[in-house]
Amino acid sequence: MDKKFVDRRDFLKAAGTFTALAACGGIPWESFAGERRMIRYPEKTDMLLLTSRPPQLEMPPRFFKELITPNDAVFVRWHLSNIPTEVDLSRWRLKVGGNTERKIELTMDQLQKEFERVSYTAVIQCSGNGRSFFEPRVAGGQWENGSLGNVTWTGARLNEILARAGFKAGSVEVGFNGLDGPPLPTVPDFVKSLPLDTALDEDVIVAYAMNGKPLTMLNGFPARLVVPGWFATYWVKSLSDITILDKSFEGFWMKTAYRIPDTSCACVPPGTKPKKTVPVTRMNTRSLVVEPFSGAKLPFGSEVEIFGIAFSGGYGIREVTVSIDDGQNWCRATLGRDLGKYSWIQWKYGWQPANPGKYTIMARAVDSIGGSQPFEQLWNPAGYMWNKVETIDVTVG
Repeated sequence: MDKKFVDRRDFLKAAGTFTALAACGGIPWESFAGERRMIRYPEKTDMLLLTSRPPQLEMPPRFFKELITPNDAVFVRWHLSNIPTEVDLSRWRLKVGGNTERKIELTMDQLQKEFERVSYTAVIQCSGNGRSFFEPRVAGGQWENGSLGNVTWTGARLNEILARAGFKAGSVEVGFNGLDGPPLPTVPDFVKSLPLDTALDEDVIVAYAMNGKPLTMLNGFPARLVVPGWFATYWVKSLSDITILDKSFEGFWMKTAYRIPDTSCACVPPGTKPKKTVPVTRMNTRSLVVEPFSGAKLPFGSEVEIFGIAFSGGYGIREVTVSIDDGQNWCRATLGRDLGKYSWIQWKYGWQPANPGKYTIMARAVDSIGGSQPFEQLWNPAGYMWNKVETIDVTVG
C-alpha cells in the first residue's frame, strides 16, 4: 500500500465546511432522516450526524439488512478533536515497548509479511449504542442503534507482536495509544489498556484491513486494535504505540470514563449513582428487529416477513424467538448464515396476521451460554450496554 489517498485539505474541507455552512443555514449536500441530519465525509456514504468535532457518525438503518457492513457505512466514533486525516506509510511505525526485553518498531510491510495473516468477522459496537432509549435520559452522544456494524477484519495477532518484543515477568496490562490527540494539554489523551491475559488471547489482532481493503481513515487507518466480543472503546484507532505495563493503567479513559455499576446487572435504580464502578468490557446479547419498522402499516391478507439481526459478546447465537402479541406467545425464528461466534446473524420469521388491527412485535436472542435480553431497561448513568427487548408497534389493515 502506498500513502493513504485522502487529501488532508479535502478532508478538513468536508468536516469544517459543514460547521460553517450549518451556522449559515445551508448545507447543499446534506439530506435528512427524521430529525437527524445526514452528512457525507471522505470514504463514507451518507451517515447520520451526531457531532462533527470530533466526528460521530451513525450508520443508517438500511445497512442492517447487509450481512457484512460496507466499509463506507461503518459508524465513526472519535473522542478527541485532533484526529489524523492522512498517514504516510513510509514513516508510520507501530512502536512496542515498556516492560519488554526489547523495544521494536514495525512497518506496515512487516505487519503484513512477518506475522500470520488472520481474518474473521466480528461485530463492532460503541458502548453507548442505544443510549437515546434510556429513561430518564443520560448525558452523552444520543446514539440510536447505528453505532454498530459487522465487519471482516484482517491483521496480525497481538500476542505474536508482543512475543517479538518479549514482555518481562511482572507484566499485568498492555496499554494502547493512537495518532489522535487532545486539543489542549489539560485534556487527557485517549489511551486504553487490556489485562495481559486478554491481550494474549489469540483472537485479539492489530487489524490493517476491513472487508479485504485498507481501513478507512475515519475507522482507524492504518491499523487498529480489534478485541472481538468487547465494546469498541478498546478498539484503539490509528494505533501507534503499544506499552507493556507492570502495574494497572489509571488514565482517565480507564479509571474515570467507560465505567459501569459494579452490580450483577451492571445497573442501578434510574436516576441514582452507583457506589462502585468497573470498566465496561464485553458486549451483552442483543437482537434488533430491522423490518417491519415501528409504526408501519401492513396490508391484511399477505404474509409479513419479520427480519432482524442478533449478536453476543463472542458466544454466538443459539436461538431467536419472536412474539407478535406483546410477549404473550413466542415462536422460534429461522437463523441465517453463521459467520462465527463474533459475527451478527440474520434471522427471519414468517407471520400471517389472523385479523386486522394493532400488533406489538418483539424479538429476543439467546446466546450459546444462555445469555439473553431483559424485558426492562437496565439503567446506568453512562447509558452503556443497552440491550432491552425491543417492541415494534405495527398496524395491519
